Amino acid sequence: MVFALIGALFIGLTLGLLGSGGSILTVPVLTYVVGQETKVAIAGSLMIVAVISLFSVIPYARQKLVKWRTVILFGVPGMAGAAVGAWLAHFVSDAVQMLVFSLLLLTAAFLMFKPIKLVDAENEHAERAMYKIAMDGFIVGAVTGLVGVGGGFLIIPALVLLGGLSMRLAVGTSLVIIAIKSFAGFIAYLPVLEALHLQIDWQIIALFSIIGIVGGWFGHKISSKVNQQQLKQGFAVFLVLMGVFILYQNLTVFI
Repeated sequence: MVFALIGALFIGLTLGLLGSGGSILTVPVLTYVVGQETKVAIAGSLMIVAVISLFSVIPYARQKLVKWRTVILFGVPGMAGAAVGAWLAHFVSDAVQMLVFSLLLLTAAFLMFKPIKLVDAENEHAERAMYKIAMDGFIVGAVTGLVGVGGGFLIIPALVLLGGLSMRLAVGTSLVIIAIKSFAGFIAYLPVLEALHLQIDWQIIALFSIIGIVGGWFGHKISSKVNQQQLKQGFAVFLVLMGVFILYQNLTVFI
């Protein structure tokens, strides 16, 4: 349990230090450290990510750094996508889910090691067509529902490069989107667990959420004292190692 608590703290710290990426650690920690079944870990991750994101967005909302129009355009289809992704879990094996998850880990590592150049401007530039933003939201939401990640490392670039938001607005807006679509994915996941006679571990969810919130707050406080680029590159290496490990673990099922 000690290692699980350390993992929960690390998740929160990473979110606080980097603004994204921490939630992608939740499923591996719940699966390989806590020892939960894959689908239980994915469902639990969705709730933990939703709670931490909801608390993290409070200071952004107070500073009016949430674009509510984009939350609706991107987030509502994202909720539908998360529900569809969770429904698909009925027909997808644990091994396939973890293979998809490992590919997401490697994608996140690439984006952190060699980040997309985002325009950090106070004013938004021209937005994409509404249906295209909605389509982006649905796809990211489906990934969220299927494998239990918040997807901040995908949402923030999408909101800046495709949605036309400034960087500061994108971060605050993404936290709201992550929260609502993760909640939607969690609710949609409950019938999956019921069909497999699996149960949610509410004690672990509560514990991870509380420690994650505290870790996120502390990480945010010390973020200004840490070299962000070096931190991201170091974390990217860690994600590659984890991604390769999960890939190896689950590829053996098909060999």
